[in-house]
Amino acid sequence: MNEPASHEPENQEHHIVSPRIYLAVGAALLVGTGLTVAVSFIDLGVFNPIIALAIAVVKATLVVLFFMHVKYSTKLTKLTVISGIFVFLALIGMTLSDYISRAWGRW
Repeated sequence: MNEPASHEPENQEHHIVSPRIYLAVGAALLVGTGLTVAVSFIDLGVFNPIIALAIAVVKATLVVLFFMHVKYSTKLTKLTVISGIFVFLALIGMTLSDYISRAWGRW
């Protein structure tokens, strides 16, 4: 007797990720690490931290999507991750607004 799929978490089907996907993501993370090291030896002036952070964001996105299985998770899990990123960016924004508004060297 086939019962209809329930919305309960214990009754959800689990997505099985191929080992090829894990190997490809692992290889991409290794390439990203090598790229980070290579860029650190190049003097790009003010763009060094920007490029390093861009590479770090790409690597973190790969880890969250594939190794933490967020790509194949429910909408609630995706919403939780997005809200965490939003809170993080809001805190960074508030910190930077305080940092920028300081009267450096005027005291």
